[in-house]
Amino acid sequence: MFPALETELKQETLPDPYEDFMFHHLQYYGYFKAQKGSLPNSAMHQHVWKNNPRYLLSGSSGEREDVLPDPLQKEKLLWPTCLSSTVHRQIEAVSRGIPCPFRPANAKLLSGRCPHSLLSPPDSLMLSSPLLKSRQLLHDEFGEVNPCLREPRDLFSFFSSRGPLQPPRWPIECEVIKENLHHIEWVPPQPEYFYQPTGNEKLPEIVGEEKGTVVYQLDSVPTEGSYFTNSRVGGKRGIIRELAVALQGPEDNTLLFESRFESGNLQKAVRVDTYEYELTLRTDLYTNKHTQWFYFRVQNTRKDATYRFTIVNLLKPKSLYTTGMKPLMYSQLDANTHNIGWRREGNEIRYYKNNMRDGQQPFYCLTWTIQFPHDQDTCFFAHFYPYTYTDLQCYLLSVANSPVQSQFCKLRTLCRSLAGNTVYLLTITNPSRTPQEAAAKKAVVLSARVHPGESNGSWIMKGFLDFILSSSPDAHLLRDIFVFKVVPMLNPDGVIVGNYRCSLAGRDLNRHYKTILKESFPCIWYTRNMIKRLLEEREVLLYCDFHGHSRKNNIFLYGCNSNDRTYWLHERVFPLMLSKNAPDKFSFHSCNFKVQKCKEGTGRVVMWRMGILNSYTMESTFGGSTLGNKRDTHFTTEDLKSLGYHVCDTLLDFCDPDRTKFMQCLAELKELLQEEIHKKFNELGQDMDLEGSWSDISLSDIESSTSGSDSSLSDGLPVHLLNIAHEVTQKKMYKKKKKKPLQTRKQRNEQYQKNNLMRELKLTDDVLERAGFASTLQKQPTFFRNSENASSSTMRNEKPRLNELHGRDKGTSLDPPKMTSLILTKSRERMQEMLTTHRGAAISRELCLTSRVTRDRQRSQDSQRHALQREAQIPAKSRFQI
Repeated sequence: MFPALETELKQETLPDPYEDFMFHHLQYYGYFKAQKGSLPNSAMHQHVWKNNPRYLLSGSSGEREDVLPDPLQKEKLLWPTCLSSTVHRQIEAVSRGIPCPFRPANAKLLSGRCPHSLLSPPDSLMLSSPLLKSRQLLHDEFGEVNPCLREPRDLFSFFSSRGPLQPPRWPIECEVIKENLHHIEWVPPQPEYFYQPTGNEKLPEIVGEEKGTVVYQLDSVPTEGSYFTNSRVGGKRGIIRELAVALQGPEDNTLLFESRFESGNLQKAVRVDTYEYELTLRTDLYTNKHTQWFYFRVQNTRKDATYRFTIVNLLKPKSLYTTGMKPLMYSQLDANTHNIGWRREGNEIRYYKNNMRDGQQPFYCLTWTIQFPHDQDTCFFAHFYPYTYTDLQCYLLSVANSPVQSQFCKLRTLCRSLAGNTVYLLTITNPSRTPQEAAAKKAVVLSARVHPGESNGSWIMKGFLDFILSSSPDAHLLRDIFVFKVVPMLNPDGVIVGNYRCSLAGRDLNRHYKTILKESFPCIWYTRNMIKRLLEEREVLLYCDFHGHSRKNNIFLYGCNSNDRTYWLHERVFPLMLSKNAPDKFSFHSCNFKVQKCKEGTGRVVMWRMGILNSYTMESTFGGSTLGNKRDTHFTTEDLKSLGYHVCDTLLDFCDPDRTKFMQCLAELKELLQEEIHKKFNELGQDMDLEGSWSDISLSDIESSTSGSDSSLSDGLPVHLLNIAHEVTQKKMYKKKKKKPLQTRKQRNEQYQKNNLMRELKLTDDVLERAGFASTLQKQPTFFRNSENASSSTMRNEKPRLNELHGRDKGTSLDPPKMTSLILTKSRERMQEMLTTHRGAAISRELCLTSRVTRDRQRSQDSQRHALQREAQIPAKSRFQI
């Protein structure tokens, strides 16, 4: 094709060390599957890789530079005009074998190395030609330009050149059959109406495998108590067993069941009669909850027989099956011969509560009868139109291979799921002519399939992508004014294994948008971070996450009431416009804008708190419409895809420079709100003047709670961390509680003083008890309550005051200095009173003893004086004689 290029490639060259290193590195981690010889040559890089739409294109905003007709001619035009004279001198020096001059330390390369240092002499000759290895230029602080190695991600692609798709990765516990299933898309020519109950529907009694025969059962199903550890392509190693029963001959009419394929869900089938089967659905992996989604295959059918299927372990007390929803059936023979796809089938449909023993979780049953259209047919049954991970990859491959669509749709890997499956991110926008025009674009973020069993979201997403990637003038205008960030499948692991609500972490991802556990919830963590970075770059006008609803018909939105009075009711304008654009599908009256506490971790609430005013969850029914021309009919895939178009159409109305539509909707919303407020007050039996400040009423008080699914049981830590958390809790329970260490010397001194005072008070109490004060206080409580003597009351009631003081110390929070001074004052008063009391008692005893001694001494002196007086009265002669 290019003779000059072929001549250069024929020259004998040494392997590039950088490419050799990256080849081994990427091959080791499984990102590159091709042989080493299939690596693109450096000279061929611009033509083979940069211009192949199947491979990644550079640019963070999703825009790409203008493509010249001849990439080689662009190379010739680019380098001579861009490179400075210094770089030309460096290139000539390298070609002559002179060492590369010193590169400034502050010059930064994406690869972190000087681009010339790794080139061998033959390879360095490439630098003198216009076919340089990279178009990435490095500008240092002096304005010098240096060529730089291309980024490593250009060495591999999303879709391998040797195979069209990346096969899905399964948990190693799951058995997977080797058959590839494919269903055609088909729109029924006539409306499919709801089933009308007759009142004579049979309610079969559940007999179980005790009275029936198990004809299909999955054995190795990870349930509650286990957790995800590893994954591989194809799931469980070893030979895949045949789980269906072996037929005894051509007359054996036993149905052969199978669900071990992508998105399949059926755990057990029990034959209870000739044409009657009881079915048990598998719960979400690593949980014991969420049985709603079913998708399985039956073979060996009989045309003229009426079969009855009864699912026995559904968990929701309410279901659309009670209002006429029918299950879906797909006939392989009809698809091959008549090009007929999924259709609504079933009679005698009933949804009722199962009679279980007391103490067990209540189950609900779904039963229906069916007549198969052919003998020996292969048929499928599903809760809703399946849309698998492989279906998404086929669609993205067609976009990547389109030379037109790949110009404005860039495909990136947002992250890898727990099982290692790729979570794709699409950036859709037209190339901008100037940087100012690119920066002025607002962003729109859309996502789907965070709940894997809600395949309705994928069909709406497919309709949106079909329109926004089309050549329609409206689509072109939208790409001109917006940057669309699209995550078409947030939970690929759950979709692959056939879960209804959870990821392989055993948790509902739509309750963990605030998580910090990147390794446990990578899809949600990277999505939130992507939106956070996007908000730093530009305004995000709208965020919408596509879901499915199992208890309400029609399509509606959940939003968030704005607390800013400047934008009062603005968050309701987009849903009202959408209801006007799709009046037979979208119900504005079913919308709700209340932010409940249990929904704080959902995508719409988290994005709203991050600053996105128009943040929504779009709920599309599993059933159908109750509005307009489509009243009482089931939704088809075409109906859901048309809603994707209506989202685009409503975006144009919402952002129309002529604000007439916007203001009309806003005025209509105020009238609807006035009617709702008046209705609420009438129900309460109160009157209110709506001409007053009615707009100050909280909107959350008017609206009722949303009727979405309660996933509080699926909130919390991922399953694999629960055991660790339990062990930590048990250790804390048995571990001796340590005292909180004091931080400062002041706190230690205060604690020391407090302890000393408490010991002193305790000693005081002991002294008082020994002195008899305690018994006195117990014998005369009435006197203390009625006494008016302050001093005696203070002394006698000191012990109750101390108890009150201790109660304040334990029950209330006093400052340590105040507590210390209070205890010190009370202690001093108590000690003073104690000393005064003891001193008075000692003085009284001393006085009594002194008076007694004095009396005895006085008596002795009196007796001696009387004796002397009598002796003085006797004559001397008589005294001598005597």
